[in-house]
Order: sequence, then structure tokens, then C-alpha cells
Amino acid sequence: MFTGIVAETGEILDRTETDEGLRLRVAASFAADLEHGESIAVSGACLTVEAHDDESFELFCSEETIERTYLGSLEAGDVVNLERALPADGRFDGHFVQGHVDGTGRVTGIEQLGDDWTFSFSLPRPLARYVVEKGSIAVDGISLTVARLEKPDTGYEGGAEGEFDVAVIPATYDLTNLREKSVGDPVHLEVDVVAKYVESLTEGYLE
Repeated sequence: MFTGIVAETGEILDRTETDEGLRLRVAASFAADLEHGESIAVSGACLTVEAHDDESFELFCSEETIERTYLGSLEAGDVVNLERALPADGRFDGHFVQGHVDGTGRVTGIEQLGDDWTFSFSLPRPLARYVVEKGSIAVDGISLTVARLEKPDTGYEGGAEGEFDVAVIPATYDLTNLREKSVGDPVHLEVDVVAKYVESLTEGYLE
């Protein structure tokens, strides 16, 4: 379990493709404190630490992970968000984030407003029913609040996707990989798991 409060960004040092998937080596200031088998969110995707030294750690991305995320397109020098799993006695700040990427969107707009930024992202149709204005959503593992929501059924360009905006404060901009993003770049999206549980519990009544 994660909270969407990114600890720091890490740089991809190396990528190695294998018959089974992809191995990534990531630089992190806390690498020496990691343990083999520990879960860590890499831009919102929960992965397992397979090896580490004092300066970096190694992860394996299966074919399924590559298909569901954009991690397969990462190259050496790219920046990713990092969050270690929430300890049982830890402070809970963001929202419940599982590290299970529900889909990928793309950056559709970036606007600086004084010291803050407004980021716009596309919203895939299958995820739209779980997203509400002022609700929580994880974008590349960052816990953010939906400031504006345009559902797919409003006639948004082509009718295939929706769009949503989030407000980003300087601390979030400086600490995360949002500072590296440009319009058109991909992002991982994880909707609020509470919405999915509510749907599961009520679908029988709705039918």
C-alpha cells in the first residue's frame, strides 16, 4: 500500500531486455536502506526490489507490466517517481494507492499560474466512471485532486476520451517528475480504489 506522496525522483541508470521482460536499474538516495523483495512504487507502478547497492536498485518488469504501463519505453537518463511502501505505523497523508496502474493517459496541457501549475491529462473511457471532480487520482504515483473533469460523454474530441485538470503546487512540481513532462508525454493513472469497491458492492442492486 502507498499514499501517493512521492519521496523523491530517481534516474534510470540502465535497462536490460530479456526474453521474460525488462530489468531496470534506478538511482535512489535511499537505495542502501532497501531490502530484497521490498515493494516500491516506480511512477505509480508497484514493483519488487531484486537487488541493490548503496546508490541504486534493480527491478524486473514482466511482460504484463510492460503491456499495462509505459515503463517499457524508459531509457537511461529518464526520471521516475519513487515511493516506498507505507509502514504499518507510518503517517498517512495522500490517499490509498495500491500501485496497480489502471491505465495510461497523456499530458494534454501545462499552464503556469503564478507559482503554481495546472496540468491537464487525457482520461481513458474505461476509467472515467471512477473519477469525480474534487476526488483523488494518482498520476505517475502522485496523489492529486481532480480540479476539473470532462467526461467522455460530453463530446470531448472524438468522443473516445475525457480530460481532467489538477492543480500542482511548487513543492509537488519540484519533487516529482512532473517538472520533466511535456504535452504528449504518457502518464500512469490509478483511480481511487474506493470507487471500484463501491461499484463492486452495488452492481447487483443496480442490475
